[in-house]
Amino acid sequence: MKVNFYEEIEDSLLKFAVIVAKSEGKWVFCKHKDRETFEIPGGHREKQESILQTAKRELMEETGAIDFSIKPICVYSVTGKNRVNDSGNETFGMLYYADVQRFKPELESEIEKIEMFNVLPTAWTYPQIQPLLLEEVQRRISREM
Repeated sequence: MKVNFYEEIEDSLLKFAVIVAKSEGKWVFCKHKDRETFEIPGGHREKQESILQTAKRELMEETGAIDFSIKPICVYSVTGKNRVNDSGNETFGMLYYADVQRFKPELESEIEKIEMFNVLPTAWTYPQIQPLLLEEVQRRISREM
């Protein structure tokens, strides 16, 4: 599994949006109903949807976030077979950072619950990918400060 980061890529190549989020200074993670691991919110881009619309929709669906700010960080790619890529070819997504002020009281998706962490979890759904995405967001955000 190989993860790369880019500043830009042709929009039509962006298939996923992943949103590293914090709320009240804690990392926001999702726990899917069918898994015992934690994951960063994100998902597939739908037809006729901008990649920013994908990011906002996935953040709302998976965490119940209803009041948040969101900003693009960079393009990422994953090369290698995984749960969402049978071919193993390089696939591209947009990485975002969100600060969530408020959540809906109940989730309405495949996500069982959200968890807030001061310290990052050890049980990741995509352990070869998501920790690298989170590190890249941390690195880029700290440069802005």
